[in-house]
Amino acid sequence: MSWYLGIFVEILYMKKYLLLLLIFACELSFAQNINYSIKSNVAYRSDSALLSDAYVRERCNLDVYYPTNKSNFATIVWFHGGGLTSGNKEIPEALKNQGYCIVGVGYRLAPNVSAPKYIEDAAAAIAWVFKNIALLGGDTTKIFVSGHSAGAYLTAMVGLDKKWLQAEGVDANRIAGLIPLSAQVITHFEVRKEKGLPETQPFIDALAPLFHIRADAPPMLLITGDREMEMLGRYEENAYLMRMMKVVGHSETKLIELKGYGHQMTEPAFPMLLQEVRRISLLENK
Repeated sequence: MSWYLGIFVEILYMKKYLLLLLIFACELSFAQNINYSIKSNVAYRSDSALLSDAYVRERCNLDVYYPTNKSNFATIVWFHGGGLTSGNKEIPEALKNQGYCIVGVGYRLAPNVSAPKYIEDAAAAIAWVFKNIALLGGDTTKIFVSGHSAGAYLTAMVGLDKKWLQAEGVDANRIAGLIPLSAQVITHFEVRKEKGLPETQPFIDALAPLFHIRADAPPMLLITGDREMEMLGRYEENAYLMRMMKVVGHSETKLIELKGYGHQMTEPAFPMLLQEVRRISLLENK
C-alpha cells in the first residue's frame, strides 16, 4: 500500500512540475510579443526635499522600463553598484524584454552625503514603486528588489531592517523577493570609512544587513562570485548570513557561488535573478 501511495505522490509532483514548466514556456513565448516604454528621470523624493536640496534633485531619480500591453506584471527594482561613491542609475540590458518592469534607481553618494542618506534614498525609491507601479499596470504583490555590490548592500539593508521602509509607510515584508548580487552584509566598507575604521577591519552594527536577521523576511537569494576571486571575504559574509537566517528559522534563504567569476559576476547572475523572479511569481499565481 505504501508503495502505491509513493508512486501516486510522485505522479502528483511530476504533474505539478510539468504544469509549472508549461506556464513558464507560455510566459516566455508571450514575453516575445510584449511592447515596452520607458519613463525617465522620475523624482521619487518628497516635493519639499526636491525643492530644498539640489543634490537630491540631481541624484534621486529613477527610470521605469515597463510593458505597455501586459497587465499585472512583476517589477524588479535595481540598484547600481559603485561602492556607495560612484555609479548611476541603470536598466541592465539582460533584464529587458523579459515581460517585467525594471526600475533603475539613482541615489545620493559619498562623500557628498554619509550614512544613512543612501539607505533612506533606497527605501524612498522602493516605496515609490509600491505606491505608483499599479498605475502602469504592475502587480504590487510581485515587487522584487535587487542590485549589485553597493546596490546589493542597499537591497539587503532595506529588505532586512524594516524601519527604513516603515518610515515611508511600507511594510518591507511586502517585497516579493530580495536578490542581492555580491552584497556586503557586514557594515559596508564606505560606512566603516566614515566611522574612521580601516577597510580590512570587520565590523557589524545597525548599518549591517547581518545585524537584522529575522525569520519573517521576504525570500532571499544571495549570489556571489567565486570565494577565491571575490572581494575579500564577500562569499564568506554571505554564507554566514545564510546560515544565521536559517538558524533563526528563515527557510527561504539560498546562496549561489558562481565558480570562475570574481566580483563582476552580473552576467551569469542575471539569468538566475530572472529565474527566481519567475519562480516566485508562479507561486504567487497559484
